[in-house]
Amino acid sequence: MKESNIHAQFIKISVNFVGQRVDNFLLCYLKTVPKSMIYRIIRTGVVRVNKKRIKFYYKLRIGDILKIPIIKNININKCNIQSLEEIKFLESFIIYEDDCFLAINKPAGIAVHGGSGLKFGVIEGLRMLRPRAQFLELVHRLDRETSGVLLVAKNRTFLLYLNEQLRLKNIEKKYLALVHGVWDASLGTVSKSLLKTNVFYTSNKKIMRVVSRNGKIATTHFQIIEKYANTATYLDIRPITGRTHQIRVHAQYAQHPIIGDKIYGNYEFDIKFKQFGFNRLFLHAYMLCFIHPYTKKFFFVQASLDQLFYDCLFFLRNLATTRYISALKVLEKL
Repeated sequence: MKESNIHAQFIKISVNFVGQRVDNFLLCYLKTVPKSMIYRIIRTGVVRVNKKRIKFYYKLRIGDILKIPIIKNININKCNIQSLEEIKFLESFIIYEDDCFLAINKPAGIAVHGGSGLKFGVIEGLRMLRPRAQFLELVHRLDRETSGVLLVAKNRTFLLYLNEQLRLKNIEKKYLALVHGVWDASLGTVSKSLLKTNVFYTSNKKIMRVVSRNGKIATTHFQIIEKYANTATYLDIRPITGRTHQIRVHAQYAQHPIIGDKIYGNYEFDIKFKQFGFNRLFLHAYMLCFIHPYTKKFFFVQASLDQLFYDCLFFLRNLATTRYISALKVLEKL
């Protein structure tokens, strides 16, 4: 661990941060400072806005002068400091960019943000790659193991606009997934409430979702694209609500979990499937549609599948051929 000091600073609030709570601004701006310390320096009045004491819920206004005091002896973990060489690959995954936002085709296995033992996520990586960017914030999130379209706002106006569109369910998302078994064509919609639950593994805690009438309602539309022998089904999926793990839990509820799902999946099937080199969650956010705030027209962002997903589709389509007969026999036993 390395100790460092944060010097006193005066920050003039620009339009990008208007309306943001001062505690949230400081949590983002002072990333190495513990959350408890940030609330303490606000509560004791050493953080000032326009030379006045403020509460943690104060919302910043354009032109405000925010004073950040000297903060001594902040511990910085060296292993969390990434080199540009380690993260520059992210630039090659950007699929669209304008003055409002950028869209990235997030690879499977990369978290959207750091934390919980992770060195970095997409948002931290982009901020390191673009140190002069005044504002980069996630518009929404994807699970670490899910690939596909991820939006990053480049100004607060766009962020608030899309957050409101998400709240009103005006943003359409579509996913592609491979699920275990043959999906019933009559099951076009799953509408079941989801409840958050904690599961403990020794000293670790996992947050899961389960179907429960005591939870929050969630609705997902499923459409069959292709069936593969008696082994798997390729689905086009459209979530109407945006609950955490919604698609994964609804697929499990339908008794056709997504292939490669370590939390909600068919463990025995996935172990066999990995023998053929297919070791990922086969869930991909391939399309996102919203009304662009400037043009006021529908805007589509699409992300292509990665090579492993394509290879898996090819494998499943050829299960019945002589070349894949042995694989078919293995999978049909599950």
